[in-house]
Amino acid sequence: MRIAITTVQVPFVRGGAEFHAEELRRALIAAGHEVDIVSVPFKWYPAARLVDQMAIWRLIDLSTSNGVAIDKVISLKFPAWLASHRDQVIWMLHQHREAYDLWGETHNALAVDPEGGAVRELMRQMDREYIPRARHVFANSRNVARRLEQYCGLGSRVLYHPPPGVERLQQGEYGDYLLVPARINEIKRQKLVIEAMLLRGGDMRVVFMGHPDRLDYGEALRRLAAPLGDRVVWTGFVSDEERIRLYANARAVVFPPVDEDYGYVTLEAMVSAKPVITCTDSGGSLEFVEHDVTGLIVPPEPAALADAMVSLWSRPGFARQAGRAGFERWRSLGISWDNAVSCLLG
Repeated sequence: MRIAITTVQVPFVRGGAEFHAEELRRALIAAGHEVDIVSVPFKWYPAARLVDQMAIWRLIDLSTSNGVAIDKVISLKFPAWLASHRDQVIWMLHQHREAYDLWGETHNALAVDPEGGAVRELMRQMDREYIPRARHVFANSRNVARRLEQYCGLGSRVLYHPPPGVERLQQGEYGDYLLVPARINEIKRQKLVIEAMLLRGGDMRVVFMGHPDRLDYGEALRRLAAPLGDRVVWTGFVSDEERIRLYANARAVVFPPVDEDYGYVTLEAMVSAKPVITCTDSGGSLEFVEHDVTGLIVPPEPAALADAMVSLWSRPGFARQAGRAGFERWRSLGISWDNAVSCLLG
């Protein structure tokens, strides 16, 4: 088949969504199909640009390319699923969260825009109208499926997929640092980790692995962490080899985001046999972390997070036990690209 994967991308930003599209393309090609990624640059500010984005996708004709039929379309992100096709499957990474669960958050650019309320209602209307037109609707986690049901009254089937490069991850020692791997922004809540360290850091060392979405926010976090001295390390961008090494030799992984969609971090930690500390409101990570078995789940408060970090830092034996349990949990899930491709094309 000739298959088009439709998505959007913010130029010069690469994250889980971009890796997902590329890995899906590779898996479909390996299954014998001709595949391309069809992407449109995404801009969400000011709010009126979102109306333009929706109009662009509604005008795109994916029935043929160069005079040859496109047999199937797999749409990943809003508003790519607004493009019509006779055989469209939606594999939803997430909706535009600022119009849904993040509407009341202080960092929501849509909510503070004078036109934001009207644009939000239009986005919701488009989702309710266009998503049911797809032949099948999959969500990449139970959390994403729950939001779609809660806000739009629409059902979906959960379809997990492996993190990119999962086969290269390794298991090493339970070393002298806690790893905090994620793009650095308000949603990933690195600030909460620093506040926990300032409250009850002791001799713990924390390595922040990731690059800030905004340089000013990254600098603000560095200033906040300054009293901790060399017990906090900022890696910035790292090579794949360094990323694997940091996962392999961490004592544990700390991942406290706000209502994560899916979260490669949790699965990467489990494959690397590392326990995960996450929060009660962290969304997708809660689908995999079992409290006191494969990690720790605590309220999103500095004191509670500090206690959890100290607990794993001071008990390397438990960290090893929980890490091994996490790896066994990963193995039991049977997550694979072969299964994902079979479901999407079935």
